[in-house]
Order: sequence, then C-alpha cells, then structure tokens
Amino acid sequence: MTSPHTVIFGGTKGIGKVLASALLASNHEVSVLGRTAPPSEQQMTPAFVACDFLDVKTLDSALGRLRSERPAIDNLVFMQRFRGNGDSWQGEIATSLDATRRAIEFLSSNFDASRSRSIVLVGSQLGSFIANDQPLSYHLAKGALVHLAHYFATTLGPKGVRVNVVSPGTTIKPESDSYYANNIPLADLYKRMTPLGRMGRAEDVAGVILFLLSPASAFVTGQNIAVDGGVSLVSQESLGRSLQGL
Repeated sequence: MTSPHTVIFGGTKGIGKVLASALLASNHEVSVLGRTAPPSEQQMTPAFVACDFLDVKTLDSALGRLRSERPAIDNLVFMQRFRGNGDSWQGEIATSLDATRRAIEFLSSNFDASRSRSIVLVGSQLGSFIANDQPLSYHLAKGALVHLAHYFATTLGPKGVRVNVVSPGTTIKPESDSYYANNIPLADLYKRMTPLGRMGRAEDVAGVILFLLSPASAFVTGQNIAVDGGVSLVSQESLGRSLQGL
C-alpha cells in the first residue's frame, strides 16, 4: 500500500510546520498550500503549492493543480487564518470559512474509498471564549468552523470520511519559543492556570491531529477536541481566586 497523502492548508509556519515534519516522519506524503513557501531547511515533498486563500481564482487554480498532479488524497488539514491588513471581517470569513468549504467540496471526490480518510479543522478555544486582543471576525470564524465540521461530518460520513476539529489554547510555536523563554513571569502564569502544569507546545497539537488522521480514530467524527491542558475546565471565578491566593 502506498503512503497516505495529506494536504495541509496554511502549513508553512507554527503548528503547521511542526505537523508537516511529523507527518513526513510518519511516512506520509505531504502537500502544503499557503501564501509563502516553507523555510528551505524544511524538507517537504512534493513542492509547495502557492495559494492566496483570499483570491477565489487563485485558490481554485491551486486546488485544480493539486488534484491534477496528485489525484490520490487521504487527508485534509485546515489551519489557515487571515493575516492581511485589509478588512478583517471579510478576510477572515474568506480565508477561514469560504476557502475551507470550497476545498472540501473540491477535493473530497479525490478520496480513495478503500483507505482511511480524515479531515481536520484547526480551530481555537476562542471559538467558545472571548479574548480582547482578537477581533470579532476571528472569534466568529473559529466558532463557525465547529459547525462546519458538524455539517461535513454528517454529509460525508456515509462515504466513510471523518471530520473533526482541534481547538488549541495558548501554544508555544517554533516562532514564539524565545518569546516565552524570555518572559518567565508570563510563562509561569500560564503554567499556574493550567491543570497539567505547563504550557502547550505545537507538538502537543500535532500529536492530536496525527491521531485524528490515523485509522486509530476510525470511529471518531464531528468532535471538537480541546488541546489546552485543561484550562477550559476551570471555573473563571475559581481560577481568579487561586491566582490571587484567596
């Protein structure tokens, strides 16, 4: 049997970069779509596919190229988000929601019915909670991703396709490692807030995604899995009292 082919949308930095490396180490073939090419030291096969998720024509062209050059697809992972300078509302909806919907509808017909098939949407705990450093559009998009997953889990389920969401909390990524290492009080605060007693890392999120892409999750679909060390389980009032030593 040939290696599974996993397509990552927005997988050139952060959690996506870590996931791509983990997939390659697990003998997956990996395709990555994004605006900027991955770092040269990141060994990826096949070549990166340039794609602007805000531009429908560019997106459709990239999807068509992918389907033409690599017709056999087993898994899709969506972790793109809007990072432009324009209207964040239109940008986030187009990048996080519309691009995801178009790609699923375009590529799901390429799934091999004889193999394990999985779609994972990377959301955020801000799909359920509010953070004042992120705009309304980000919160809305992350919340809507969960319902989008519910819809496709139901409609694609009869074809054997699983669709799930992974929602990380604050996560140390390769790009932010030095920031937290140099901000000990902030890192210690996150550790005190977290029942597991440490900050989450990109590898933690990648591990859950790997599980959802594997046959080990063959009967898991339509779920939103929090990867936050248990932070979302703690009452805000109780957490506040604890941090104040009350």
